[in-house]
Amino acid sequence: MSENTPSNRRSGSDDRRPRRSGPGKPSRTDGPRRGKPGEERRGGAGRSGERRGERPSREGQRRDDRPRREGDRPQRGDRPGGNRERRDFVRRDDRPRKPREAEVEEPVYPAVDEDVEPKQLDRFARRELAGLDKDKADFVANHLVMASRVVDDDPELAHQHALAALAKGSRIPVVRESLGITAYLCGDFALALRELRTHRRLTRSDLNVPMMVDCERGLGRPEKGIELAREVTRAELPADVQVELAIALSGCRLDLGQADRALLELDIPQRNPEKAFSYSPALFDAYAVVLAELGRDDEAAQWGKRASIAAQALAEAAASDDLVVTDTEDPHASVESEEENPQEEPS
Repeated sequence: MSENTPSNRRSGSDDRRPRRSGPGKPSRTDGPRRGKPGEERRGGAGRSGERRGERPSREGQRRDDRPRREGDRPQRGDRPGGNRERRDFVRRDDRPRKPREAEVEEPVYPAVDEDVEPKQLDRFARRELAGLDKDKADFVANHLVMASRVVDDDPELAHQHALAALAKGSRIPVVRESLGITAYLCGDFALALRELRTHRRLTRSDLNVPMMVDCERGLGRPEKGIELAREVTRAELPADVQVELAIALSGCRLDLGQADRALLELDIPQRNPEKAFSYSPALFDAYAVVLAELGRDDEAAQWGKRASIAAQALAEAAASDDLVVTDTEDPHASVESEEENPQEEPS
């Protein structure tokens, strides 16, 4: 019976090939064993199962058995720490914890007068607050009302109120505008320019372009101010904004040493000595400054006088854009409302 066993079917029973446990896979007893990472594994080259004269089988032969050549990549065992039998893992609970940051304290905002109410805010501005919840909207509205109330007497305090409104209404156009205006009045031209740019982007309005031009001038960049003014169509601006833009451009020209062109910037229809609106004192005064720069002192004195008379008359009558001074040459000139005595406004 022993002659019919598989081991005796061919001669040289010691030269038989190793049994396989599956197609193309070495048996568990003869094949390479899987060890731990970095542990040297045993190869199968030179086994007794190889026939004489035949090329050694590559089954079971490891890549590590090949001769090493210069430039070969390092093997796992050659890498730093490759021969460690275990790795030191740090459990999540054992990791050092970062110290908790101190709780952020509520910032201190400027006080709001007791009589201030959100409804005192301009109705157009209140519409912009519709996207906020009621508490935030009331908070922002109260500080905007306070900023408007104190801006003439205390621009710094008005700026603090505008910053308070920004804390809870940073995406509201009127908030960015208020912050830009108060920053301008405080001399922070960089912040003012940034905020006014944001407001212009949000609203696509050019009403604050004159102030932006003056900010560029305040930052020592009159050329950029002139370039900015060219982006708008003056005829489409309200009369008072046209005047403000002309004054700002005149200042840029003076900074560039272009006094003649500065005077031309002020040669606009609103510079009418026959009548004056609320913007006329500033326009007359700017014209007087340029005339003095050109050495035309007599004319400069005359326009300076007109500016003073217009300012005094407007102040006594609680000036508004609808008031007209009928004669800026007469220090006792009467002030009349356009509604009572209609006159055509210079265009």
